[in-house]
Amino acid sequence: MSLSTARASIGDHRNVLDEWIAAAKTELGIDLDVDTRVLLDLARDAAHGVARPAAPLTTFLVGYAAAHAGGGPDAVREAAAKAAALAQRWADEQPDAPSPDAPSSGTASSGTADSAG
Repeated sequence: MSLSTARASIGDHRNVLDEWIAAAKTELGIDLDVDTRVLLDLARDAAHGVARPAAPLTTFLVGYAAAHAGGGPDAVREAAAKAAALAQRWADEQPDAPSPDAPSSGTASSGTADSAG
């Protein structure tokens, strides 16, 4: 995959996420500025520091906690920060867990996604 192709696919991915979030907010009847980077970072931290299924469950709990605290972007950021800190503490307390910054064992050594063929 060329660099320009990779960059184009990243741009497409962001557009899809933006469109999906807009559609989901409309469908759910909510009007909230969503900081996708905060939530995606939290999902990554939970997936790597706890277990993959923790990612969607944690983001759900953050949304619920934010709503319980009155809602709004600040409530989401605060709940996400608490959950991210918990995920980090959880990872730090697991003696056999790999570091969240360490590459996963499934990472191809050649650095390309097409090499799995």
